[in-house]
Amino acid sequence: MSQHPISDLSGRHQEFRKAYEEFQALGLALDMTRGKPSAQQLDLSNELLSLPGSDYRDAAGTDTRNYGGLDGLPGMKALFADILGVDKDLVIIGGSSSLTMMYDTLARACMFGVPGGDGPWYGVPDRKFICLTPGYDRHFLVTEHLGFGLIDVGILDDGPDMDTVESLVREDSSIKGIWCVPKFSNPTGACYGAEAVERLAAMDTAAPDFRIIWDNAYAEHHFKGDYVEIPDIAQACERAGTPDRVYQFASTSKITHPGSGVAAMASSETNVADARKHIEVQTIGPDKVNQLRHLRLFGDLEGLRHHMTLHADIVRPKFELVQNILQAELGELGVATWTQPAGGYFISLDVPDGLASEVVGLAASAGVKLTAAGAPFPYGKDPRDRNIRIAPTFPPMEDIEKATRVLTACVQLAASARHD
Repeated sequence: MSQHPISDLSGRHQEFRKAYEEFQALGLALDMTRGKPSAQQLDLSNELLSLPGSDYRDAAGTDTRNYGGLDGLPGMKALFADILGVDKDLVIIGGSSSLTMMYDTLARACMFGVPGGDGPWYGVPDRKFICLTPGYDRHFLVTEHLGFGLIDVGILDDGPDMDTVESLVREDSSIKGIWCVPKFSNPTGACYGAEAVERLAAMDTAAPDFRIIWDNAYAEHHFKGDYVEIPDIAQACERAGTPDRVYQFASTSKITHPGSGVAAMASSETNVADARKHIEVQTIGPDKVNQLRHLRLFGDLEGLRHHMTLHADIVRPKFELVQNILQAELGELGVATWTQPAGGYFISLDVPDGLASEVVGLAASAGVKLTAAGAPFPYGKDPRDRNIRIAPTFPPMEDIEKATRVLTACVQLAASARHD
């Protein structure tokens, strides 16, 4: 997190007001609201549109056009096993969205319960879920939609605030789980350390069926520095005697084409068997042709990682541009702090308490749409009204520069008003 002492802003409000009004006069219409791949990134996977060609059989001879293969093609199971660091027999392949698989996993738990539990989670009227903040709004929406109360717990540079998490789950059996994005967390870019992972696996929980939803969405999304290895949560749970505690998820959504990617879930043998008995009622099998397309595009994990270096070359300059502008315009003023991630899709910006909504509103009036202030928090409410999520990947460089300069002008204007 980049941080500087607050400088004297008194007397500068009119200067910042004039700069802001100049941006307003440009008539901009820019959108920085969502972390989507750019068209240039999507083009990297256009070969998929001509795959698998006329040969629809995988390495085992399976005709992928037909029914069957509930768990997915063996080759695709093996690829995601390598990504997640698990045995391929513990992987289930789904459709294009890991969010769908997470929703289904929690919906099944609500309707039928999970192994080791006392019955359906819908039988717990005050059921709750821990949401690490700032975090991924779509995660929080899933549990809110399913009737869970949402508990806000902060995330640190190396993982959850484990003192708070442990205290909560030790005493309250209605807390059924926690959302985790362990690598390049959305939006802070935090990567979990060994201590956090070990404590998550070993902590005492009042609920015998407590679950960790481990969304490793950015497992392969590095764009600078050395490859980041995070500790193996499944092995940590095995060592702690809690093998059923974690469900892991990943997908190719920001690796190939988000609308037609491949998702996967991995868990313990017991959890996978339990999920399978429900999935085989829900479907006759996933889209194996799409799985084969992806296997032929990548070949193996090494091929996928080469593909991700091409993404990195596109994404890295965009993040660097945002970082440089934030530093140049806000660094010496000391009115904001921001993360400097080595991967993922977001930068997390903190402004003085009580100003995030104002900054986002000012930006909108100057023609720049930002993610709503409070979006990375349960119920869309940031208790300190200070966090803004920046999504640099989708727009072209020219638009990113304009939008970031507008954003910094809005921060300058809002902060200086307090000191004028």
